[in-house]
Amino acid sequence: MHMRVGVYLNNRYVEQKNAYLEKIVSVLLPEKFECVTVNKISEIRSLDLLIVLGGDGTILAVAAECARHGVKILGVNGGHMGFLTDFEANQLDRALALIVSGDYKTVRRAMLKVTYCGKDYYALNEVVVQRSTTGNSFSNTVNLHAEINGSTVDNFSSDGLIISTPTGSTAYSLSAGGSILTPDLNAFIMTPICPHSLHSRPIVFSDSSVVKINQSNKNCTLNLTVDGRVIETIDGYEVITVCKADRVAEFVSVEDNNFFDKLLIKLNIWSK
Repeated sequence: MHMRVGVYLNNRYVEQKNAYLEKIVSVLLPEKFECVTVNKISEIRSLDLLIVLGGDGTILAVAAECARHGVKILGVNGGHMGFLTDFEANQLDRALALIVSGDYKTVRRAMLKVTYCGKDYYALNEVVVQRSTTGNSFSNTVNLHAEINGSTVDNFSSDGLIISTPTGSTAYSLSAGGSILTPDLNAFIMTPICPHSLHSRPIVFSDSSVVKINQSNKNCTLNLTVDGRVIETIDGYEVITVCKADRVAEFVSVEDNNFFDKLLIKLNIWSK
């Protein structure tokens, strides 16, 4: 079976880039795989599978485009946490052997679609609506009105709100006090950031729901952040809509990959 495989590396691996590429090509090319280096996100569309060497940030940089074009992701951890990668750097040989044999499973991860002023953006981890902390647009505590399926959840006086997928529940949402959602749940979680209230708590809700967020009674500058990247600055009362995307991110995995084992290892990495 002909397969076009791309290789995308975090910039910090520039010095080792040739060594990694030579290794990958030496294994895949004799097996009739076509191998290309991906330098721009737009080059992903022509691939069947993308090997990503880097940390979670590197995965997030390409996840939305891969999901858009149905390109499978094989993540090799070259960063610190590596929650989104299924292979460590010293397991590259195993990862390549799986590609050649085709003896792997794929895991489909739900994504979020956020709509603002007629534009759609996609997130694998989370969408964050938060106060601006830069320059003249610096904001203090903001007041956000949130509703799910037309019903008011709360008026949050806080630094912002995080809407997270199960995949992203171990990232920013967790640091803000949110619960961990196992990847098989059909649910999302809304987590307030530093709320000025004793009753404001994270809320887990069905992923078939539609969330709407807007400023309630104070015109501050907000940042709309998707998977760690600020994509819009909001100065008015426009509504931000978040729902489940009609596309998924598909990751190459292995049969012995256990979520709770990974959780114990990754979340205790700094305590060792």
